[in-house]
Amino acid sequence: MRRLIIEEPVTRFAQWALPVAWFALAVTAIAVALIRFQFVEFFPGLVALAAGLFLAIEAAGLSFIAFVRIWREGRRGLGRAVKALLLAMAILAYPGWFGLKALTLPPLTDVSTDIVDPPTFSRSRAALEARGGRIPPDVAPELRRLQRAAYPQIAPLTLDIPPDQVYELVRRAAQNRKWEVIESARPGGRVGLGRLDAVDRTFLLRIADDVTVRIRPRADGARIDVRSASRIGQHDLGQNAHRIQRFLEEVSNLAIAIR
Repeated sequence: MRRLIIEEPVTRFAQWALPVAWFALAVTAIAVALIRFQFVEFFPGLVALAAGLFLAIEAAGLSFIAFVRIWREGRRGLGRAVKALLLAMAILAYPGWFGLKALTLPPLTDVSTDIVDPPTFSRSRAALEARGGRIPPDVAPELRRLQRAAYPQIAPLTLDIPPDQVYELVRRAAQNRKWEVIESARPGGRVGLGRLDAVDRTFLLRIADDVTVRIRPRADGARIDVRSASRIGQHDLGQNAHRIQRFLEEVSNLAIAIR
């Protein structure tokens, strides 16, 4: 006598989870490409990116429901659900990391090595054109105090080498960091300060941020101050402090190399 073996059906939540996860990946990748290569304006691109992330969350939710149905009813589809969850988690990992930063870091958009007298951004025609007419506003004292508490390592760099040589190191460091230098001036003149204004872009979406570097001559060398300001958003997610720290490390390494 033949036995009729009836297999449990695949839960429809597992059937849906994997296609939704792949669709989320496609939408997210397209949105990132549109923003990164400036095929669309930032905010429409951000809406598309948010849609991709929402789909990834939906795929993860479908996977969890599938796990429950498989556990309770013995249905099939575990492999599909696991694949969908892993794919959704891969999509959400990078924005999730920034979400954690948003919860643990203060809401700053402008960071400077000098919180008492921050470097000012150039208002020349070239600088204004590069920044789209934007002049980063002054930062309230309470926000500067938040910066000091959150990033105590962000401080001026003093080098015991001539100011003109420090200026060359600053220019080389900006080039090494792939900054787009708008304009620069050697130390000297009536005020004696050297400066460099540049635009830097974030790693993934290539969002433009503004940077200015001030070189102040001293009797024993020169002091470097850096200010970095975000153009978009109410929270820089630690990007400005990270940019300043990396830049000053680059200058320090260049200074060590010439000794």
